[in-house]
Amino acid sequence: MIYGYIRVSTNKQTVENQQFEINNFCKNRNIEIDKWISETVSGTKKINHRKFGKLMKKIKKDDTVIVSELSRLGRNLMQIMGILNECMEKDVKVIAVKEGYELGNNINSKVLAFAFSLSAEIERSLISQRTKEALARKKSEGVILGRPKGESRFSSLKLYRKRRIIQEMLQEGYTYSSIARKLKVHRVTVANFVKRMRDEDNLQP
Repeated sequence: MIYGYIRVSTNKQTVENQQFEINNFCKNRNIEIDKWISETVSGTKKINHRKFGKLMKKIKKDDTVIVSELSRLGRNLMQIMGILNECMEKDVKVIAVKEGYELGNNINSKVLAFAFSLSAEIERSLISQRTKEALARKKSEGVILGRPKGESRFSSLKLYRKRRIIQEMLQEGYTYSSIARKLKVHRVTVANFVKRMRDEDNLQP
């Protein structure tokens, strides 16, 4: 089976360009697509929740998957590498039209896969190093890292906008648990907020 796979990230994008590129490639190679798989989904979504995930479970030896470019397969290099590796193990060929790659279970494909994985490893190391350097620079400049210590501002609390409703419910005899159920929060959240609200009231001149 020869599959044509098309993916766009949003409804504003169209599949026509990708399909045109694949069709044009197949016409020049006398290849006929047996089945098209098209989906509108972000590459950040887990592959098991995509149509492509179902395709990966279905493909078998000597099948071919054709895409307009490798980026259509996944959201990052590591995810794409995992997909390509699985295809190689199943003896499934992957063709990326724009890049001109034809990846199968052969030595050239394995060398290319190694180059991809090495690039991904280097990329991770660089990101980690840049993060460490940025944190070290901020620390040397006297910036306090991590979450700020001390209490949050009263006005930034989750229930602040509902304080009038909470006051009225307390006056009517509602318990913390019943208020929590009404506001769909935990009882402890209500208890802590009420304590803070009363503390704030006591501070008022």
